[in-house]
Amino acid sequence: MAKGPVLIEIEDEEAGVSPSAAPPVPDAPLEPRGEAMRQAITLAARRPSRLARWFWSLAGALLVAVLSITAWDFATGLIARAPLLGYAITGLIAAMVLLLLVIALRELAAFGRLKRLDATRRAAEEALASGELGAARGAAGKLEALYGARSEMSWALERFAERKGDMLDADALLALAERELLEPLDALAAREVEVAARQVATVTAIVPLALADVVTALTANIRMIRRIAEVYGGRSGALGNWRLVKAVMTHLVATGAVAVGDDMLGSLAGGGVLARLSRRFGEGIVNGALTARVGVAAMEVCRPLPFTAAPRPSVSTLVSRALKGLFGSGKGEEG
Repeated sequence: MAKGPVLIEIEDEEAGVSPSAAPPVPDAPLEPRGEAMRQAITLAARRPSRLARWFWSLAGALLVAVLSITAWDFATGLIARAPLLGYAITGLIAAMVLLLLVIALRELAAFGRLKRLDATRRAAEEALASGELGAARGAAGKLEALYGARSEMSWALERFAERKGDMLDADALLALAERELLEPLDALAAREVEVAARQVATVTAIVPLALADVVTALTANIRMIRRIAEVYGGRSGALGNWRLVKAVMTHLVATGAVAVGDDMLGSLAGGGVLARLSRRFGEGIVNGALTARVGVAAMEVCRPLPFTAAPRPSVSTLVSRALKGLFGSGKGEEG
């Protein structure tokens, strides 16, 4: 066996490949995708399986039964040992039960307010589809009843009451109601969307932690949806707010608003100088834009009338106003 280095001769040097001829290694893609907001939307829109729902329902019922029996045994045993202290603990337990009943009644009232919004919207959509003036007047009456107790809406309600008699068709009557009663509320809801988009964009750009942007995006969007519902008269409780969040996120996923318009988001963030200098800033802008889309979807879900006479808010305009002076002004038109 030969010792020493082995020399392999290449018969045709031109057939060899030089390292200098190898193509360059492609750079990592710099275009932001808004992964934090996409994960938050997916988590909120995910529907648990039937098995999971049965499990949590049975677990909750069992936990309530165990706590009730434990509290009862503790109170009765304490009454037998120390009557005065036992009755005091029993009073505290009764007060806690009363408080839980009040919370349950508030949750039921919140579900009732959301149901009134849905009923008003369905009545308006049926009136617009049929074109009947009587149906439109019924929907307008529900809208007046919805805002009749709000003092800040008194002037708008008076203007609408003065002019609604002149409307002779359903489209004109509901368009008047939309302009007089809902356009001021649309401005307040749009302001809430801008605040949430700015918060999500700032945290995404500044905080480098992996899950912090997802948690911030989810909490900011939940708070934004609750405030938009309050603007339109559907103030909800904890359970009602979660149901509303599920409805908004499901509407967003069903309409494809998360995927449609990626070119606009890319030109807004990925194609800009700022995104090329800092990927985190680009991700912040995209997450802010997706938050604005969630806000527009929340306005569509919570609004008691569909957008007909009033223009639907533009996502690019909301993002430009929200991020103006923060990362620079983003400009673009949503397709």
